Amino acid sequence: MRTVRYLAVEGIIGVGKTSLVHRLHSDMGGLRVLELVEENPFLVGGFYQDMERYAFNTEMFFLLARFRQQREVARVVRETDEPIHSDYVFQKNRIFAELTLSGDDFQIWRRLFETLTDEIVTPDLVVYLRADTDAVMERIRQRNRPFERDLSRDYLSRLNDAYERYFDAYSHDLLTIDVTRLDFVRSDADYAAVRALIDYRVGAIEAGQQELELVTGTAGR
Repeated sequence: MRTVRYLAVEGIIGVGKTSLVHRLHSDMGGLRVLELVEENPFLVGGFYQDMERYAFNTEMFFLLARFRQQREVARVVRETDEPIHSDYVFQKNRIFAELTLSGDDFQIWRRLFETLTDEIVTPDLVVYLRADTDAVMERIRQRNRPFERDLSRDYLSRLNDAYERYFDAYSHDLLTIDVTRLDFVRSDADYAAVRALIDYRVGAIEAGQQELELVTGTAGR
């Protein structure tokens, strides 16, 4: 029987990944893995104002910072039974790099990415938070990070499309939740609804074939 210990939350900028991980961690404890966003000097130093200039350094910083975190995740998976909640998957590096890098910059980045990927542990379950671009734009406006004020709707729309393509082809355990009209940060009822969906999916994974038979109506045959 499988156990879901390592759960990652993914989705576009501003969709609520980190907020959801904070609430899950508050409920269940364990290791909380949060990507280093404001610590990236190239992101906060001008990426959204001049992507062409800052893209390579921004993506390389994220790639190496996330890799260092993921090595610790791999150690925890190997050596403990501790639950893990992360607000990203390592493959998101490629989603962003394919949007912002080209030519030699992308080829250099890609070779390093493919080398590092071999050491990455796949989450037992990914929760993909989906929201439309207008909703995300409003949430970004409300949180009012100075370096995000120049984020364009065109960039977010292209990023949203890239996320959809990636998770349409995702081949591991996945739960997609449309949170366009949910506010699980401020609403306990909305959080409870999201948590119920996650708990149900975790139960289905851990029950394996027995759960599948129950859902498909073939139990007992």
